Amino acid sequence: MSRASDNINEIILREPRAEDGYPLHRLIDACAPLDPNSVYCNLLHCTHFAPTSVAADRNGELVGFISGYIPPAQPDTIFIWQVAVHASGRGHGLGKRMLKEILRRPACENVRYMDTTITDDNEASWGLFMSLARDLNAETQRSLKFDHDTHFGGQHDSEYLLRIGPFDRAPLL
Repeated sequence: MSRASDNINEIILREPRAEDGYPLHRLIDACAPLDPNSVYCNLLHCTHFAPTSVAADRNGELVGFISGYIPPAQPDTIFIWQVAVHASGRGHGLGKRMLKEILRRPACENVRYMDTTITDDNEASWGLFMSLARDLNAETQRSLKFDHDTHFGGQHDSEYLLRIGPFDRAPLL
């Protein structure tokens, strides 16, 4: 991977493609505490969900990725599944830059809310999404979504739903 001293502006944000599936798998492995998915699942993120996901590419290397989708029953909402930023891209606002890139996409023209789930102890994710909410001048709501015992059989920390919105995309365009 590239060194942290490399210019963050050299990173190109683009729509994912199938060739990103395996590099995405490796990126997620390097980004603890993210839950790994199968390579096949990552391929689906890179193809089926490409219009609502973003790949951050620096000199041919995947240094960031956000997978998201619009739930069929909620056409005004983008659900952000995973945010992965390699150590070499951290501390420069890349995560928020990628989130805003997704919101600018034509696939999100009807989006007024962003949902994600975050474990209680993931301070970096809470900080990222709360910062985005401030930039969007949007309210936030937090509620338990998936419980440690009820949904994960005691094998995973509880996941809390963070809902941002409503917001206006116009200032991002």
